[in-house]
Amino acid sequence: MSVDMEGVTGLTDPEEMRAGGRGYERGCELMTADANAVIGGAFAAGAESVLVNDAHGSTKNLRIDLLDPRATLIRGPGKPMRMGQGLDASHRAACFVGYHAMAGVQHGVLNHTWMGKEIQNVYLNGEVCGETRVVASYAGFLGVPVVLVTGDEAVCEEARSLLGDVETVAVKDGIDKFAAELLPPSVAQARIGDGARRALNRLPDFTPYQTAPPYTLGIEWNSTAIAAGCALIPGVKTVGPRHIEFVTDDFAQIMALFGIFAMIGGQVACGSGVYG
Repeated sequence: MSVDMEGVTGLTDPEEMRAGGRGYERGCELMTADANAVIGGAFAAGAESVLVNDAHGSTKNLRIDLLDPRATLIRGPGKPMRMGQGLDASHRAACFVGYHAMAGVQHGVLNHTWMGKEIQNVYLNGEVCGETRVVASYAGFLGVPVVLVTGDEAVCEEARSLLGDVETVAVKDGIDKFAAELLPPSVAQARIGDGARRALNRLPDFTPYQTAPPYTLGIEWNSTAIAAGCALIPGVKTVGPRHIEFVTDDFAQIMALFGIFAMIGGQVACGSGVYG
């Protein structure tokens, strides 16, 4: 289970997404409650084990003291596969929890792709894509199907258009980037648990999402400086003033590269004030 935060029940404010921000501690509790709803549904459907990966920001958000004790948790930075850390070919299914729409989706709550203002668009094999497609492609590379996506209505629409008859649970309906109509947590989490149970009770219906190799990752940054910094990485080439590309037959390299890009982009942007 890969758990992001922007699509978690009840959250709409960027302050709720970062340590020290207004409402962050409550946001971590809601994030953990959404994860627990999936864990409960999974075990009700006969799961033997559930591995949870904290996939948001610092990756130190989920409350281990509140997590369902039947699951285990991957927590903390430095994970080479980032949002897909812990996933391998032995898993029967992947679930994406608290996910959000790609950058530029008007009614996507807190919409972005991988980073915030630093990235305008991410492209996979020439097509604009969001985090759902990136992580689903990594799961498909390993032969694991995505069976459940939870978040706002916009990411659920994105997941269905991408993955077909995947189980989706919308816990909020976006009005704009920072506003949404919300379900109460008790209602949302009951629906999440039901969705997880339905998904795992029909595993034969799902097939891994396949992206054809070679894999071409393109990123359009908001800054020529970030693009130039990332282009120093061997194998990354400049294709425009703010646009870089990387080609590989190993999707794990793309997952790892996102982390390096984020470190470079964050350093350039955070040190440049209003010019970031």
